[in-house]
Amino acid sequence: MAAVMLTLYAVFLRPRVLTWGTAYDEADRSLPGDGLIPDADGTSTMATTLPAPPEEVWPWLAQMGCNRGGWYSWDRLDNGGRPSAERIVPAWQRLEQDQHLDAVPSGDAWFTVAVLEPERTLVLRSQTELPSGRPFDARYEPLPKAYIDSIWGFHLRPEPGGRTRLIVRASGRSRPRPLTRTMDMLFWEPAHLIMQTRQFRNLRTRVSATAA
Repeated sequence: MAAVMLTLYAVFLRPRVLTWGTAYDEADRSLPGDGLIPDADGTSTMATTLPAPPEEVWPWLAQMGCNRGGWYSWDRLDNGGRPSAERIVPAWQRLEQDQHLDAVPSGDAWFTVAVLEPERTLVLRSQTELPSGRPFDARYEPLPKAYIDSIWGFHLRPEPGGRTRLIVRASGRSRPRPLTRTMDMLFWEPAHLIMQTRQFRNLRTRVSATAA
Protein backbone atom coordinates (compact mmCIF):
# COMPACT_ATOMS: atom_id res chain seq x y z
CA MET A 1 0.00 0.00 0.00
CA ALA A 2 2.80 2.41 0.90
CA ALA A 3 4.50 1.70 -2.42
CA VAL A 4 1.26 2.46 -4.30
CA MET A 5 0.76 5.75 -2.43
CA LEU A 6 4.36 6.76 -3.11
CA THR A 7 3.95 5.97 -6.80
CA LEU A 8 0.74 7.99 -7.02
CA TYR A 9 2.43 10.92 -5.28
CA ALA A 10 5.43 10.76 -7.60
CA VAL A 11 3.29 10.62 -10.74
CA PHE A 12 0.44 13.01 -9.96
CA LEU A 13 1.32 15.33 -7.08
CA ARG A 14 5.10 15.75 -7.09
CA PRO A 15 5.25 17.57 -10.46
CA ARG A 16 2.82 20.17 -9.06
CA VAL A 17 4.78 20.46 -5.82
CA LEU A 18 7.95 21.18 -7.80
CA THR A 19 6.37 23.77 -10.12
CA TRP A 20 3.86 25.55 -7.88
CA GLY A 21 2.62 28.83 -9.34
CA THR A 22 4.67 28.67 -12.53
CA ALA A 23 3.26 29.62 -15.91
CA TYR A 24 4.28 29.10 -19.53
CA ASP A 25 7.97 28.16 -19.71
CA GLU A 26 9.04 29.38 -16.24
CA ALA A 27 9.87 25.94 -14.85
CA ASP A 28 12.12 25.14 -17.81
CA ARG A 29 13.63 28.59 -18.24
CA SER A 30 17.38 28.99 -17.81
CA LEU A 31 18.12 31.30 -14.87
CA PRO A 32 21.30 32.77 -13.34
CA GLY A 33 22.90 30.36 -10.90
CA ASP A 34 21.74 27.19 -12.66
CA GLY A 35 25.33 26.32 -13.50
CA LEU A 36 26.52 26.41 -9.89
CA ILE A 37 25.37 22.82 -9.40
CA PRO A 38 25.39 21.39 -12.93
CA ASP A 39 24.79 17.81 -11.73
CA ALA A 40 21.88 18.63 -9.41
CA ASP A 41 19.77 15.71 -8.24
CA GLY A 42 16.58 17.73 -8.24
CA THR A 43 15.14 21.15 -9.02
CA SER A 44 11.98 23.03 -8.13
CA THR A 45 10.70 26.29 -9.59
CA MET A 46 7.89 28.25 -7.94
CA ALA A 47 6.53 31.67 -8.81
CA THR A 48 4.15 34.44 -7.84
CA THR A 49 3.27 37.97 -8.94
CA LEU A 50 3.86 40.86 -6.56
CA PRO A 51 2.04 44.23 -6.78
CA ALA A 52 5.10 46.48 -7.15
CA PRO A 53 8.00 46.92 -9.60
CA PRO A 54 11.31 45.08 -9.03
CA GLU A 55 13.04 48.10 -7.50
CA GLU A 56 10.43 48.13 -4.71
CA VAL A 57 10.52 44.36 -4.16
CA TRP A 58 14.31 44.10 -4.07
CA PRO A 59 14.84 45.81 -0.65
CA TRP A 60 12.73 43.11 1.00
CA LEU A 61 14.94 40.40 -0.50
CA ALA A 62 18.17 42.28 0.22
CA GLN A 63 17.51 42.27 3.96
CA MET A 64 16.68 38.57 4.27
CA GLY A 65 18.50 36.40 6.79
CA CYS A 66 18.37 35.49 10.46
CA ASN A 67 19.65 38.35 12.62
CA ARG A 68 18.50 40.61 9.78
CA GLY A 69 15.01 40.89 8.29
CA GLY A 70 14.17 37.20 8.63
CA TRP A 71 12.83 34.98 5.85
CA TYR A 72 9.15 36.10 5.79
CA SER A 73 7.97 32.51 6.17
CA TRP A 74 6.97 30.53 9.28
CA ASP A 75 9.15 32.41 11.77
CA ARG A 76 8.85 29.78 14.49
CA LEU A 77 10.49 27.28 12.16
CA ASP A 78 13.13 29.32 10.33
CA ASN A 79 13.76 32.46 12.35
CA GLY A 80 13.96 31.26 15.93
CA GLY A 81 10.48 32.59 16.66
CA ARG A 82 11.48 36.17 15.91
CA PRO A 83 9.02 38.02 13.67
CA SER A 84 10.35 38.86 10.22
CA ALA A 85 10.71 42.55 9.46
CA GLU A 86 7.64 44.49 8.39
CA ARG A 87 9.58 47.51 7.17
CA ILE A 88 12.69 48.24 5.13
CA VAL A 89 15.75 48.69 7.38
CA PRO A 90 18.59 50.64 5.71
CA ALA A 91 21.25 48.91 7.85
CA TRP A 92 20.35 45.56 6.26
CA GLN A 93 20.35 46.70 2.62
CA ARG A 94 24.01 46.13 1.82
CA LEU A 95 24.76 42.86 0.07
CA GLU A 96 28.07 41.66 -1.34
CA GLN A 97 29.26 38.65 -3.30
CA ASP A 98 30.27 35.77 -0.95
CA GLN A 99 28.56 37.45 2.02
CA HIS A 100 27.18 35.05 4.64
CA LEU A 101 23.52 35.34 5.61
CA ASP A 102 22.73 33.44 8.81
CA ALA A 103 20.37 30.51 8.20
CA VAL A 104 19.73 30.08 11.93
CA PRO A 105 19.78 32.66 14.76
CA SER A 106 22.90 31.12 16.30
CA GLY A 107 24.89 31.81 13.14
CA ASP A 108 26.15 28.21 13.10
CA ALA A 109 24.80 27.71 9.57
CA TRP A 110 24.50 30.17 6.74
CA PHE A 111 23.74 30.87 3.09
CA THR A 112 26.43 32.40 0.89
CA VAL A 113 25.54 35.08 -1.65
CA ALA A 114 26.53 33.24 -4.83
CA VAL A 115 24.98 35.43 -7.56
CA LEU A 116 24.09 39.07 -7.04
CA GLU A 117 22.42 41.32 -9.60
CA PRO A 118 20.64 44.10 -7.66
CA GLU A 119 16.92 44.45 -8.45
CA ARG A 120 17.10 41.35 -10.64
CA THR A 121 18.72 38.24 -9.13
CA LEU A 122 19.81 36.94 -5.73
CA VAL A 123 21.07 33.36 -5.54
CA LEU A 124 21.98 31.91 -2.15
CA ARG A 125 24.04 28.74 -1.71
CA SER A 126 24.22 26.39 1.25
CA GLN A 127 26.76 23.58 1.63
CA THR A 128 26.22 21.40 4.67
CA GLU A 129 27.92 18.26 5.94
CA LEU A 130 25.66 15.46 7.19
CA PRO A 131 24.71 14.60 9.85
CA SER A 132 26.63 17.28 11.77
CA GLY A 133 25.12 20.26 9.94
CA ARG A 134 28.59 21.83 9.66
CA PRO A 135 28.87 24.32 6.79
CA PHE A 136 31.71 23.75 4.33
CA ASP A 137 32.98 25.42 1.17
CA ALA A 138 33.78 23.04 -1.70
CA ARG A 139 36.08 25.63 -3.23
CA TYR A 140 38.56 25.18 -0.41
CA GLU A 141 37.96 21.71 1.04
CA PRO A 142 37.05 18.24 -0.30
CA LEU A 143 33.45 17.11 -0.39
CA PRO A 144 32.38 15.16 2.71
CA LYS A 145 31.03 11.64 2.24
CA ALA A 146 27.56 12.84 3.26
CA TYR A 147 26.38 16.35 2.42
CA ILE A 148 23.78 18.66 0.88
CA ASP A 149 24.86 21.31 -1.63
CA SER A 150 21.92 23.52 -2.63
CA ILE A 151 20.99 26.88 -4.12
CA TRP A 152 17.95 29.07 -3.48
CA GLY A 153 17.54 31.66 -6.21
CA PHE A 154 15.23 34.69 -6.35
CA HIS A 155 14.65 36.18 -9.79
CA LEU A 156 12.71 39.40 -10.36
CA ARG A 157 11.19 40.15 -13.73
CA PRO A 158 9.08 43.25 -14.50
CA GLU A 159 5.43 42.72 -15.39
CA PRO A 160 2.93 45.10 -17.00
CA GLY A 161 1.14 47.44 -14.63
CA GLY A 162 4.14 48.04 -12.40
CA ARG A 163 4.15 44.50 -11.03
CA THR A 164 6.92 41.92 -10.54
CA ARG A 165 7.08 38.27 -11.39
CA LEU A 166 9.10 36.57 -8.64
CA ILE A 167 10.52 33.22 -9.76
CA VAL A 168 12.20 31.13 -7.08
CA ARG A 169 14.38 28.21 -8.10
CA ALA A 170 15.84 25.69 -5.68
CA SER A 171 18.17 22.90 -6.74
CA GLY A 172 20.70 20.70 -5.06
CA ARG A 173 22.96 17.70 -4.94
CA SER A 174 23.20 15.40 -1.93
CA ARG A 175 24.95 12.23 -0.84
CA PRO A 176 24.51 9.37 -0.04
CA ARG A 177 21.80 9.50 -2.67
CA PRO A 178 19.90 6.29 -1.71
CA LEU A 179 19.11 7.94 1.64
CA THR A 180 18.74 11.57 0.61
CA ARG A 181 16.47 10.74 -2.36
CA THR A 182 13.84 9.38 0.02
CA MET A 183 14.21 12.36 2.35
CA ASP A 184 13.83 14.75 -0.59
CA MET A 185 10.57 13.25 -1.78
CA LEU A 186 8.93 12.62 1.58
CA PHE A 187 10.13 15.63 3.56
CA TRP A 188 12.26 18.34 1.94
CA GLU A 189 10.19 18.94 -1.18
CA PRO A 190 6.81 19.23 0.64
CA ALA A 191 8.47 21.30 3.37
CA HIS A 192 9.93 23.68 0.79
CA LEU A 193 6.48 24.11 -0.77
CA ILE A 194 4.97 24.98 2.61
CA MET A 195 7.73 27.45 3.51
CA GLN A 196 7.98 29.02 0.05
CA THR A 197 4.26 29.65 -0.38
CA ARG A 198 4.18 31.23 3.08
CA GLN A 199 7.05 33.49 2.06
CA PHE A 200 5.21 34.46 -1.12
CA ARG A 201 2.13 35.37 0.88
CA ASN A 202 4.03 37.45 3.43
CA LEU A 203 6.09 39.22 0.78
CA ARG A 204 2.89 40.12 -1.05
CA THR A 205 1.43 41.58 2.13
CA ARG A 206 4.54 43.64 2.87
CA VAL A 207 5.00 44.85 -0.70
CA SER A 208 1.33 45.80 -0.92
CA ALA A 209 1.56 47.85 2.28
CA THR A 210 4.59 49.83 1.12
CA ALA A 211 3.24 50.28 -2.42
CA ALA A 212 -0.10 51.64 -1.22
